[in-house]
Amino acid sequence: MKRDEKFYLIRSDILPESIVKTIEAKKMLESGEVDTVNEAVERVGLSRSAFYKYKDGIFPFNSMMNEKIMTITFSLEHRSGFLSKVLSYMAEQGGNVLTINQTIPLQGIATISMSVDMAHMKVSSTEFLDGLQQIPGVRKAMIVGRG
Repeated sequence: MKRDEKFYLIRSDILPESIVKTIEAKKMLESGEVDTVNEAVERVGLSRSAFYKYKDGIFPFNSMMNEKIMTITFSLEHRSGFLSKVLSYMAEQGGNVLTINQTIPLQGIATISMSVDMAHMKVSSTEFLDGLQQIPGVRKAMIVGRG
């Protein structure tokens, strides 16, 4: 996000028609009701240029509220199958890996950082971290950011 970007919560009944039509077109595309932008804009009566002008700046309010991303870092013993156990645990808890970065292991320990989508997680972030630290080979796990 740019430093000068600002967000506003606006009632839909006061939005300009082109914004409302862009929202409708995006919904059609996301639901699979239409296959192409051309189909969507034709159905709602909007120009393609207006759609492309507004599409990246319009988000449903609930989609912003449901987005839960946590970045964690932990040290892991460099042994076959240990990272797989971590990823299995994450999947069992309903987490979804967005990014993963692992350093080259030094003295048998690799540092791993992951960004995890927590929107469908079955446990709290604290419980998740506690469970992560119980996995054999995991050392010193901590949360470094949330959003």
